[in-house]
Amino acid sequence: MIPVLLPTPENIRRAADALRQGNLVAMPTETVYGLAGDALNPQALAKIFSVKQRPFFDPLIVHIADRSWVEKLCDQLPPEAKILMDHFWPGPLTLVLPKQKLVPDLATSGLNTVAIRMPSHPVAQALLREANIPLAAPSANPFGRLSPTQADHVAADFSTGIDCILDGGPCVVGVESTVIGWINGEPTLLRAGGVPLEILEVTLKKPVAIHSHDSESSPQSPGNLPSHYAPRTKLVLIPPNPPEGGAPPWGVRGEREGLICFGNEPVLAGFAVVENLSTKGDFHEAATNLFAALHRLDASGLNVIYARLLPEIGLGRAMNDRLRKAAATL
Repeated sequence: MIPVLLPTPENIRRAADALRQGNLVAMPTETVYGLAGDALNPQALAKIFSVKQRPFFDPLIVHIADRSWVEKLCDQLPPEAKILMDHFWPGPLTLVLPKQKLVPDLATSGLNTVAIRMPSHPVAQALLREANIPLAAPSANPFGRLSPTQADHVAADFSTGIDCILDGGPCVVGVESTVIGWINGEPTLLRAGGVPLEILEVTLKKPVAIHSHDSESSPQSPGNLPSHYAPRTKLVLIPPNPPEGGAPPWGVRGEREGLICFGNEPVLAGFAVVENLSTKGDFHEAATNLFAALHRLDASGLNVIYARLLPEIGLGRAMNDRLRKAAATL
């Protein structure tokens, strides 16, 4: 059993000591819980890959407590990087920037760039400051499976390999960070996430390109393999707009089938379990609930989970990205 600890000052110190000794700690962030290890210690990084069973070609995100670490870890910042840091740090935005030699190749999967962000969760901030080291912290789940948004999700997935789990409550964003990189000198969306594309474009006063990862086997950004974020139960996607009248075209619903929906969902009868991410159609509420709803459905003994895609705007783009990758896994 891995101890689940309240984030008292004493427990923060215990966790920080474990991290400085090269061990791993599960910590809350505003996006999802992260499996944290010393980002400058190759042995600790190797433990992250081993415990998660994560392929070594999938780079990690490095978490920092303040901007002073940027110049230590990154080199030749693009002009838009400071604008994005000023507006969205601390928060759910990751920047992929040229790396300094200080950053181990294992953290970047051999790339000459490093993914870096400053989390806003007070427990993550306290742990980073107490440890006084940058932390690599991919989602605290077995590779390819559902991301954890509560401490008990982490405890259910792991029994060894982690010194402790700091329980900071449910994650308030609920989907992973948005990842922005620079391709041919232009800011490019590498992964949709907690900061919507539309807000980034307003902030930068220019369009942000969207990078296609369809043919990539070695991603430039974490979380961009074609299949990811998957429940153990089969997941089937259905269109965002329900048909007018008649039987739904996505299968015959039965007592062992569940549904994920959003807003004013007219087709509810016949499912064993229904999870409405937000009955009032609030994207932020839906993002907060997405992974927790998938965890509950996955534990309900269903034969299949149906998930209705959301409108492809704002946080809906990030949630649809997670659902499509989850469905592609099985």
